[in-house]
Amino acid sequence: MKSLSPVVLALFSGASLLLSGCGGADRQDTSGAGPETVAGTAELIDRAALFGNPVRTQGRISPDGRWVSWIAPDEGALNVWVAPADDPGNGKAITRDRHRGITNHRWSTDSRHVLFVKDNDGDENYHVYAADPQTGETRDLTPLKDGARAFISDVSRDRPGVILVGTNERNPQFADLYEVDIATGEKVLVAENPGYASWITDNVYAPRMATVTLPDGGSQVHWLNDDLSLGDVFMEIPSEDLLNTGVGGFSRDNTRVLVSDSRDRNTSALIEVDLGSGERRVVAESEIADVDGFYSDLETYEPVAYSVNYLKNEWVALTDDMRKEFEFLEGKLKGEFNISSRTDDDRKWVVYEGAAERPGQYYVYDRDAGTLTPWFDTRPELAGVALQPMQALELKAGDGRTLVSYLTLPPGSDADGDGRPEAPVPMLLWVHGGPWARDSYGYNAVHQWMANRGYAVLSVNYRGSTGFGKDFTNAAVGEFAGKMHSDLIDAVDWAIDQGVARRDKVAIGGGSYGGYATLIGMSFTPDRFACGVDIVGPSSLATLIESFPEYWKPILAGTWFRYVGDPSDPAQRAAMIERSAISRIDDIRAPLLVGQGGNDPRVTKPEADTLVAAMQAKELPVTYINYPDEGHGFQKPENRLSFFAVMEGFLGTCLGGRAQPIGDAFEGSSAEVLAGAEHVEGLGEVGQ
Repeated sequence: MKSLSPVVLALFSGASLLLSGCGGADRQDTSGAGPETVAGTAELIDRAALFGNPVRTQGRISPDGRWVSWIAPDEGALNVWVAPADDPGNGKAITRDRHRGITNHRWSTDSRHVLFVKDNDGDENYHVYAADPQTGETRDLTPLKDGARAFISDVSRDRPGVILVGTNERNPQFADLYEVDIATGEKVLVAENPGYASWITDNVYAPRMATVTLPDGGSQVHWLNDDLSLGDVFMEIPSEDLLNTGVGGFSRDNTRVLVSDSRDRNTSALIEVDLGSGERRVVAESEIADVDGFYSDLETYEPVAYSVNYLKNEWVALTDDMRKEFEFLEGKLKGEFNISSRTDDDRKWVVYEGAAERPGQYYVYDRDAGTLTPWFDTRPELAGVALQPMQALELKAGDGRTLVSYLTLPPGSDADGDGRPEAPVPMLLWVHGGPWARDSYGYNAVHQWMANRGYAVLSVNYRGSTGFGKDFTNAAVGEFAGKMHSDLIDAVDWAIDQGVARRDKVAIGGGSYGGYATLIGMSFTPDRFACGVDIVGPSSLATLIESFPEYWKPILAGTWFRYVGDPSDPAQRAAMIERSAISRIDDIRAPLLVGQGGNDPRVTKPEADTLVAAMQAKELPVTYINYPDEGHGFQKPENRLSFFAVMEGFLGTCLGGRAQPIGDAFEGSSAEVLAGAEHVEGLGEVGQ
């Protein structure tokens, strides 16, 4: 699948496996149905089954069909495994990471190497690696100086054995392009960047266009002259369309290009543009949501199917062949599915299926034989556990905007199956990062974990979330700590009015932007939340933007400056601080749990340090845990499990839910408990 969403650094959306927590109220409360009564008979799901490393994940098949690959633990860290496609049980780990693990991989188009990227302890200074599936020999294809980063720009079938890599080693703000021979590591400069925000290359890695940012936050996509200087404008993207519009892939003969386009409309459509005549053809569109992604014919590169994700993700076939294949898969699978990888002849697919009540499962689909063979479950230890259904909802904000949201209830709370508990229960409002991202339907470890402990869990696509058209995204301009937060409060009010949540037992939590929203909830609306969990959330919008990495600066005008403000302007900086929790420390009353990655380049550690110091000076209850070997989220399973153990105990004290003891959850973790161990039962003994 290809995604047409333009690459805009939504600085808060990358935190891995973010969670929320709580602390500080009576455990027993007889004024309503408590978690002990609604979830007490359900089996307590072990945290490790939810948040430890998966048994396997990311199933792939090589383009030539000879190999299958996946990511799985080896000596406790995630690594890439490979097996012959005709003997998938005979797998071996071909990488040797023993620290934070490898979380991504793909095949080279000639099937001779597995490619992956990896940073150093979460600093996001990625290098590109290639591993030989037979020998396991691994090569760093981008041995850069300290502080530089690289990324895979393209892996094309038309250039087997060679990949296109971008790196900011020469200039920290801008990416130069190199062709890299995977087998030898030899690299050849393709284009030195004179100041373009991004490159657009064709199927043979030739730079054809470049994007430049305009002072008003919009951008222009220019044709490139032979010397790579800017030529005529191919398309101009107003600032209000920036997050919904961008150039995608080229046709096989490089004469046409696909564009994700919201100009002159609300939702983003998939448009094909003839580069010779300029003629535009609408390939796919939806009135209710943006076109989210598409599959292409492997020979012609023509789109053959596309997806739209509103309440749930739905695939729409564009050809008779794909229509038949989707009908076959829909008849065999109960959950949502995606095609994870395909062989070059398109005869074998790896298909991923996921459902709210079950973690993902991978299958091998032989199109010739008409067989769909189960390959592996990602978390088989949950196969026998009764997980909870997720409800997709359309809530209303105070100004009438529709907020697509997702609700999970604790087991035993909804005896008549009407989607509402028999009596109100404690609730966690779990806020997604981004803010230019979204919550979606499906298996969600946080929802299942918290529901199992006795809480309702509500996730809301507040204004600014992506996928619902540009009007919804642009409604967030100037609304940090404003209507973006009001949307969350409106959703909480709905839950209380509907008898889902107890008014005095609502917690807020999340990671990245969700952490910021938590801090705003605790400081701007302190009477609404019993406690909060902030994971890598900024306490000051001004210092947040001032600390952004150099390579984000070319895109700030159309995103952060437009939506939040430019801190170099004194008046705007003052307004940004006013919309930050650091300006309202005195208003915080409820307990707060803070989790931070010491190497986070997006929301740096001083954001948490400053917040916690200010709360301590006011003698406010705050618990602060730092992980010196993590970045924007917690990748190491030992670190995830230690933080989630604390969060569970914190919420149990605050909301009264069930809690698995901390036990040995800190074993192998780098956690530094920097404040407030006394506020979480058992933390003082294990967190020193």
